[in-house]
Amino acid sequence: MMLRVLYLLVICNLFPLCAFSAQLPLPDHGPALRMQGSNTIGAALGPELAKGLMEQQGLQDVHSEPSEHTNEQHVIGKTRQSKRVTIEVAAHGSSTGFAALKKSSADLAASSRPIKDSELVELEPLGDLKSPGAEQVIAIDGLAIILHPHNPLNTLNTEQLAQVFSGEVTTWEALGGIGGKIHLYARDDQSGTYDTFKELVLARRGKSLEGSAKRFESSEQLSDAVSRDPQGIGFIGLPYVRQAKAVAIVDGDSQAMLPLNSLIATEDYPLSRRLFFYLPPTNRNPWAKALVDFAQSAKGQAIVAANGFIAQQVQAMTVEPREPMPGDYQAIAREAQRLTVNFRFEEGSASLDNKARQDVMRVVAYLRGHDKLNKQVTLAGFGDAKNDPQRAALLSKLRAMAVRRELVKNGVVLRDIRGFGAQMPVAANTADEGRIKNRRVEVWVY
Repeated sequence: MMLRVLYLLVICNLFPLCAFSAQLPLPDHGPALRMQGSNTIGAALGPELAKGLMEQQGLQDVHSEPSEHTNEQHVIGKTRQSKRVTIEVAAHGSSTGFAALKKSSADLAASSRPIKDSELVELEPLGDLKSPGAEQVIAIDGLAIILHPHNPLNTLNTEQLAQVFSGEVTTWEALGGIGGKIHLYARDDQSGTYDTFKELVLARRGKSLEGSAKRFESSEQLSDAVSRDPQGIGFIGLPYVRQAKAVAIVDGDSQAMLPLNSLIATEDYPLSRRLFFYLPPTNRNPWAKALVDFAQSAKGQAIVAANGFIAQQVQAMTVEPREPMPGDYQAIAREAQRLTVNFRFEEGSASLDNKARQDVMRVVAYLRGHDKLNKQVTLAGFGDAKNDPQRAALLSKLRAMAVRRELVKNGVVLRDIRGFGAQMPVAANTADEGRIKNRRVEVWVY
């Protein structure tokens, strides 16, 4: 038995997308696992993943019960011997997850934004939380900008959003609409959704949220409030649009993009974001590692999709050639399909980021499963212009070559590698966040 467990551990270290299903030890007392952090994750997705892990472990009568505290719940299962097993989930915002790790009151942090440098430093005694094993992207989400269903506006740009939510633009008429005074709705300060909006929209332009905005801890309550207010506007995670109306968003020179699944999966949509589990390297709770592995498995990603988020399952999609796409890019689009994954890189580096490292294995699995390992793949690299378009063209091809190296290691023979420089931006090049999104590599299959 011990040899089998060791074998499974080795396999899962080599192939991080596998689901570790060896029997987990049961705690003598207290919860098997404590998860704290993001409301976006903890409201439904986190508990559902916990249920999936419990069922995989053979527990029976798996269900969730509300705690005595708001936005907290217990996921409960029973062994065949009727021993009760509990996973505690507290969903008060991403920053509370990192604070709980520091206080040792949580085993796993759920976050709807990347860990901040300040948090990284504070948690350094727990190990490097930016290492591949610690920082785990479990899903992709999009921040939808929502209006009342009868609001006639269909498109807004990120500059307008910054002006509206900072209180500089106060009427719908100033945006070309109708309705008089704009009413603002926002998540609370502990929310990763708010952190993401602040980072992508407000802070980039040196602005802060207008003090009169109505604040909500609950995503559902915020969305329902906007859908009842003809003058309302808010931002929300994609699964919580509910009865409200989502508008298309433009960032810099990008095309107007609705929060569609395909555009969020590739992270092209301007307000797309990653959802994370953070597992401290020093954590010795096997249930925490097991939940992370389960979330990355096919079953876990199916739960991600069932809860309204974008799963990291690679699919092929047809892209319609159109202006202003470069001619060479249109030629690729006419013959090939694009995979729903973009490879991105660590900041200021040509090294693949943590999500991209796992995406290599997902892409290889897709190519192998569809018999496309031999000269049926073209990589298209992109970059940001800065002050030197020629440099952007060179770097875009070098990034594609970095992805090529990883694919070749896994038996993929490429058909072509193309560098498109700073063409076809998906975000504004005026800030680091936008430039990082523009530095990407697309995968096309024939």
